[in-house]
Amino acid sequence: MEHSQTPPAPGPRHGFLLFSRGMLLHALALALLAAPVLLAPAQAACTRLRIGADPAYPPLHWYDGHQMQGASVDIARRVLDELHIPYEVRYQGPFTRIMKLAERGEIDMVATLKKTPEREQFLLFPKTAALSNPVAVFQSRERAFAFQARQDLIGHRGGITRGNRFGADVDDFAKASLDIEEADTPESNFNKLKVGRIDYFLTGYFVGMAYLLKRSDEASFVVPSTYLADTPNYLALTLKGACADKLEAIDAKLLQLKKSGVLDEIIKANLARWRTSSLAREAP
Repeated sequence: MEHSQTPPAPGPRHGFLLFSRGMLLHALALALLAAPVLLAPAQAACTRLRIGADPAYPPLHWYDGHQMQGASVDIARRVLDELHIPYEVRYQGPFTRIMKLAERGEIDMVATLKKTPEREQFLLFPKTAALSNPVAVFQSRERAFAFQARQDLIGHRGGITRGNRFGADVDDFAKASLDIEEADTPESNFNKLKVGRIDYFLTGYFVGMAYLLKRSDEASFVVPSTYLADTPNYLALTLKGACADKLEAIDAKLLQLKKSGVLDEIIKANLARWRTSSLAREAP
């Protein structure tokens, strides 16, 4: 005789376990559905690396009215060409705007600039520098004073170009000990220096000499052979950009090109290009 048995009704504990398991599976399903949306920004592919640069810092980087030029831009091009990374270089306004775009991740690389703690909040710096840009103390020949160390600047009125940074050590010293005012362009600073409104102008040696060449009045100014600092400039990637994962590859390629002398050749070629450019000979 066959017997049928009705399964016992689930007790309170068994029902709770079924409910909990169902809730867990439902939560996992929702998480899996949401995951692609949450991870999309971090997984965005680096399909075309967008490069920005200061348009008024020759011969390292400048805008000639048609396209961006300079040693920094050429070094970035060479590195990315050899790594087969697609890129674009466009004029995107003054340096202050370039930094805002970099902070928002609307460009992927800044070519080139110095490393500071402030910039490290939104930029990634490779270990290998693209070039060295010594900071020089430009003075009026008529009012020149002895300069052998940074302490010699104390008590004199100085000028810098707005947005320029010279590295944490120099920046901290300038903020704490020096009397410095900002101007919008190197041209304005040289004008102020020439008429005695400031006693010295701090800027990169290369860009300072480039502007003196443009003004055709190199004889009015002097540059002490002692530099305030000799700091490196880097090809920096933006933290929020789509190409931050290329940092190690870019660093390795920079090191290779540096050892082979290619970076020095690019810098020399751009110094020569600036000297013969129409912009360098324009009336200020």
